[in-house]
Amino acid sequence: QVQLVESGGGLVQAGGSLRLSCAASGRTFSSDAMGWFRQAPGKEREFVAAITWSGGSTYYADSVKGRFTISRDNAKNTVYLQMNSLKPEDTAVYYCAARLEREYLYWGQGTQVTVSS
Repeated sequence: QVQLVESGGGLVQAGGSLRLSCAASGRTFSSDAMGWFRQAPGKEREFVAAITWSGGSTYYADSVKGRFTISRDNAKNTVYLQMNSLKPEDTAVYYCAARLEREYLYWGQGTQVTVSS
């Protein structure tokens, strides 16, 4: 089992920044990567970014490239999502997830991000 706890969400004006954190505990060694996803009201959950624990390879959705940065601190078992130049369309509940054997099996409870125009 892997437990995930997100934090850092909130209300911000368009153009502002937020940093989300995801603290992992439990059998974290079984996970090879971590991802951030988001779900806006009335929409399906979508991929935002991912990072591998080992080499730190990163992946981004086209909609956030150049604005969001995913990073990790292996010593703290924590993954971050730095979000800059936020837009109202970034408003969503953001979830972190742990990937095991190519599948995101463990999910956090989510943190709300609201961007006002």
